[in-house]
Amino acid sequence: MKRRLFITCLMAFAVLNMYAQQEKKWYDTFKFSGYGMLQYQADDKEGAEHNEFNLRLLRFILDGKIGDFDWRAQIQGTNAKGPAEPTVQLVDLYTEWVKYKEARIRIGQFKRAFTFENPTHPITQGWYSYADVINRLSGFGDRAGEKSSGGRDIGIQLQGDLFPAADGHRFLHYQIGVYNGEGVNTKDKDQRKDIIGGLWVSPITGVRIGAFGWKGSHGKMLDEVANKQISLPLNRYCLSAEYDKNEFTFRTEYLHSQGWAAKSIGSNVIDYSKGDKADGWYVFGIVPVIKSKLHAKARYQCYRPQKDWDTSKTMYEVGANYFIKKNLEITAEYARVNDRSIADPDNHNYNFVDVELDFRF
Repeated sequence: MKRRLFITCLMAFAVLNMYAQQEKKWYDTFKFSGYGMLQYQADDKEGAEHNEFNLRLLRFILDGKIGDFDWRAQIQGTNAKGPAEPTVQLVDLYTEWVKYKEARIRIGQFKRAFTFENPTHPITQGWYSYADVINRLSGFGDRAGEKSSGGRDIGIQLQGDLFPAADGHRFLHYQIGVYNGEGVNTKDKDQRKDIIGGLWVSPITGVRIGAFGWKGSHGKMLDEVANKQISLPLNRYCLSAEYDKNEFTFRTEYLHSQGWAAKSIGSNVIDYSKGDKADGWYVFGIVPVIKSKLHAKARYQCYRPQKDWDTSKTMYEVGANYFIKKNLEITAEYARVNDRSIADPDNHNYNFVDVELDFRF
């Protein structure tokens, strides 16, 4: 009897130990992280000068793994109007089947499959902000009236990397997604879906050359002329090239959009006077002066909200990023701005300065 009881207890202990090990493995996949971005900005635009400190971003991130599935939840806080305008909100919530590099499936709320720059981490991106054309034509503060959504939407995406090279990198990447088309934390307003896809080749490690396409709509837009709500068609494409290796980063992209604009960001009223085409581009380089310590940078960017020079905004930017520690960085940049949308031609040009303290935890 004692022997049977001993064997039973031993088996029970073994089972409990197995579950404990499984539980430990689950906790081993759980990761909490985040980052903060503190900002100072000033410019001398005639009649609209500003000089201010700002809390650009605070994000808390939870990552985990369940078998062949990765998951992420990310919450953002800011004192300025950000994605969907609330100061605190959910920006990412998705799970992705990652068993095969050749085909991964992501479901939930996440970055759209459009442009190289959109999915880049705000700190790694290296500038005071994404380029204007990225902000206006990929769902940050979109010209189509979509609330500021940080380049994100709700949907499902298939992506993969094909044809491995001897050094381990893959020659071809593809991605295609189906989304609501309304931005973060928002249901589909017109029951039509946006389809966004991208394809790029990587002939050598660090080099990507790609193209993206976006066909969709923005629902429940008010046509004041016809006095009714309609869906606003949206057709966009992007051409991209990048070199990113050994702390050298060079990237350029051209974006084109066809589809009527809204009166303002977050507005559902169509403004036909803004035309139905817009485009823009940027090119930048970030190079190490002192490896892992000091980087110099320069960027040229232009956004044309009506695809003409009369409304264009061009920025010539230079600056530096200094790494105090691995996860603590000071960035600074100066820009000369030429904004032709300003009515007075004598005041098209002005100066802009941005300094940030960024940290990760």
